[in-house]
Amino acid sequence: MTSAAIIVAAGRGTRAGGDLPKQWQLLAGEPVLTHTIEALRPFVDMVVLAIHPDDREKAAHYALPMVDGGSTRMQSVRNALEWLSDKGIDNVLIHDGARPTVPGHIVRSVLKALETSPGAAPALAVTDALWRGTSVVEGTADRTGLWRAQTPQGFHFDAILKAHRSAQQDAADDVELARAAGYTVAIVPGDEDNLKVTFPGDFQRAEAILKGRRMDIRVGNGFDVHAFTEGQGVWLCGVRVPHTKALLGHSDADVGMHALTDAIYGALAEGDIGVHFPPSDPQWKGAESQIFLRHAMQRVQERGFSLSNCDVTLICERPKVGPHQGEMRAALAEIMRVEIERISVKATTSEKLGFTGREEGIAALATATLVKK
Repeated sequence: MTSAAIIVAAGRGTRAGGDLPKQWQLLAGEPVLTHTIEALRPFVDMVVLAIHPDDREKAAHYALPMVDGGSTRMQSVRNALEWLSDKGIDNVLIHDGARPTVPGHIVRSVLKALETSPGAAPALAVTDALWRGTSVVEGTADRTGLWRAQTPQGFHFDAILKAHRSAQQDAADDVELARAAGYTVAIVPGDEDNLKVTFPGDFQRAEAILKGRRMDIRVGNGFDVHAFTEGQGVWLCGVRVPHTKALLGHSDADVGMHALTDAIYGALAEGDIGVHFPPSDPQWKGAESQIFLRHAMQRVQERGFSLSNCDVTLICERPKVGPHQGEMRAALAEIMRVEIERISVKATTSEKLGFTGREEGIAALATATLVKK
């Protein structure tokens, strides 16, 4: 299933005060929008920003797809949905740009609920007494069955696009539109930490939430060796490198990718490639190593982590790795669905010592750092 997130950040947010719209004001040293993007990015295949046309220059450094927002939130979402309409998206999350502290468990719950429902959204049950009035209490209201809506609100893409295209009037949110179109929207538990920055005091609350979260950082190491055999060319970090020999292995023998995959599994304390893909199983004979790496990154997401950075060192006399380093980084970034600046690939020799020095094979060492979202 392919998923996308639309972050709606086209408003001016005047109630929050300040000289800038609230999504561009600093929170813990970064714009509010930066925190919002980073909260959603690990869970989806694509993030699209719906922004005010005046903010395109500010948003350019995110290197994310952008669409111009409309005069209403509904129009901003519609513009983003139309932009995504030919991208093969199955599920879409629609999130407020001013909700920078959404916990990862909420995002996972919404996506999980979409397996059985065309729509899902987080909410908190109303627990306080409700009054009606202006300056004095003029009456009360029954709170039974009332919920405080939050985002991200998730939908099957075709369903919410159809709901937007058929809408006859503006709506408070996308859940209202979906229900008007006849779709069921499941409620998943919200979280008090999923704060929407609205007023000046909310910045302090949001910063306290961000600082109060215990940072869970995991580091894993991986090491792998493959011997040379007869052949032409070797696979290293997803790139076929010309050489007078090939590497011997049960799969495609990509020693760099194997070491990196083991580093990720190690950081998660989930064993190594052999645990998940036993070499005794014939279905993995000759398999592309990217299958293993994609699975490791899937486990990273399912466990609520994101990749902070990784570093792969290839140890060999030949072939020369330097001319291919950029291509290797790009290949790994695409397979792992992370920014290329989070990936390092480098090489060294063993100064003619040992089996690598005798050009009998290639070794690889990798380190991966994961951070809990």
